[in-house]
Amino acid sequence: MSMQHHPGAELAAFAAALHFDDIPAPVLRRTEDLFLDWTGSALAGKSARAVQAIEAYARSMGPADGAAEVLISRRLTSPHFAAMVNAAASHVVEQDDVHNGSVFHPAAVVFPPALAVAQSIGASGREFLAAVVGGYEVGIRVGEFLGRSHYRIFHTTATAGTLAAAAATGRLLQLDASQMLHAFGSAGTQAAGLWEFLRDAADSKQLHCAHAASTGLASAYLARDGFTGARQILEGAQGLAAGMSSDADPSRLTAGLGSRWATVETSFKYHASCRHTHPSADALLLLMREHRLKSGDIAAVVAQVHQGAIDVLGRVDVPTTVHQAKFSMGTVLALVAEHGYAGLDEFDRHFLAPGVAALRDKVSMELDAEVDSAYPQRWIGKVTVRTRDGRTLQARVDEPKGDPGNTLSRPELEDKARRLAAYGGAATTAEMDALIARTWAVADATRMGRWLPP
Repeated sequence: MSMQHHPGAELAAFAAALHFDDIPAPVLRRTEDLFLDWTGSALAGKSARAVQAIEAYARSMGPADGAAEVLISRRLTSPHFAAMVNAAASHVVEQDDVHNGSVFHPAAVVFPPALAVAQSIGASGREFLAAVVGGYEVGIRVGEFLGRSHYRIFHTTATAGTLAAAAATGRLLQLDASQMLHAFGSAGTQAAGLWEFLRDAADSKQLHCAHAASTGLASAYLARDGFTGARQILEGAQGLAAGMSSDADPSRLTAGLGSRWATVETSFKYHASCRHTHPSADALLLLMREHRLKSGDIAAVVAQVHQGAIDVLGRVDVPTTVHQAKFSMGTVLALVAEHGYAGLDEFDRHFLAPGVAALRDKVSMELDAEVDSAYPQRWIGKVTVRTRDGRTLQARVDEPKGDPGNTLSRPELEDKARRLAAYGGAATTAEMDALIARTWAVADATRMGRWLPP
C-alpha cells in the first residue's frame, strides 16, 4: 500500500531508514553520554516505592526468564516488561535528561525499549545507537509539534514518548516506512498522561514513562506483524493535535530532518528536581555568590518564570513527599540557598526541615515577558531577592548548568552516574567502572548483552 505524503509519513520514513553511518560522530558521542546518564538514573530508582510496585506487577505478569534485563533487580524477562520497569525507574529521581524546545524527557522512554529489544534480538551496539537516535529525533519533533498548549494539561514525555519508543523499537525491528507509520498510529492512539497527579502527590509520573515505553514497543511489534494504525495519527482531523493541542504546527515534525540533529540539543539535569526549577535555582546561586549572601540574609525571593513553570509548579504549595517537593519552586530554591545544591540527599534529608520550610514560604513566582517569550527554546533564569537589610538584588542565568552551551563533561557525567548508582544501592564501584567503560565503547559491541552482571 502506498503511503499518502504528509509530515507524519515523512517522519516515519526517516526513522525507518536511519542507519548508523548516517549519524554524525558528535551525535553518536552525545548519545553515548545520554546512555550513561540514563543508566545512572535508572539505577537510582531501585528502592523507590512506586518503582517497586511496577516491578512487582511486572514480575507477577511477565515471564520469569528472557533476554531483556531489568536493571534494578538484574533479573531477565520479556522486552515489554523490562522496558516498563526500566522506564519507571529512570524517571523517579528527576535526574534524567530533558530537551528544552519540546519540554520532553527522551531518555526515560527511548533507552528502556531500545535496550530491552536490542538485548532480546542480539542487535549490535551500532544498531542500538541508531535506534536510540531515531527515537530521540522522533520524540523531540512530536513534542515540538504538540506545542505549549499541550504541555499545560498533558505530560509530553508520556504522550510524545509513545511515538519515540515506537520509533526506537521499530528501527531495531527493521520496519519499513509503511510499517513504521502504522506503529506511530498504534502508539499515538494510546498516548496518555495528565498533570493532575501533582495535586495529590500521586505516583502517576512513573506510570507515564512505563506505559509510554511499553506501549511504543508493543506498537512496533504489532506493526511488524501486519497490525495497522491510523496513518495520520499526528495531524489528522481526529488525531493527537486535534484532541490535545491548540497550537500544533505540523512543520515541526519534519524541520531539518537529517541536518538538524535534535539529539545533541538535549540537556542533562544538574539539580534533582523538575527542570522548570533549574534556571531560577542557578540564578539564585549566582546571586548569593556574587553578593556573599547566606540563606538567613534572604527576606523574600521572586522567581521570574515562563508560563509553563507556573502551570506545573503552581500546583504544589506545601509538598508532602520527596517527589512532590521536586515540583515546589520554594522548596528547591530554599534547598539551594541552604545547601548550595538541590541533590538527592538534600531532598531526602531536608525538604521539610524548618529552615527550608521557612524560606520556601518566602518564595513566589511571577510571569516574566522576556523569559516567557524565549521559552521553550531557551530556559532563562531570573530572580529578584529582597534581603533582610533592605536591599533588592537581581541575577539572571541564560544557560542553566547542563544545557548544551553549559553541558556536563564526561568526567562530570561519570561522577553523576556513580553517585546515582550509589544512591540506589544498585551497583558497586567496580561494577560502575566496568559499566562506564562499556558505555564509551558501545559502538564496538557486536551484540548488546547484559549491561550489569547477574
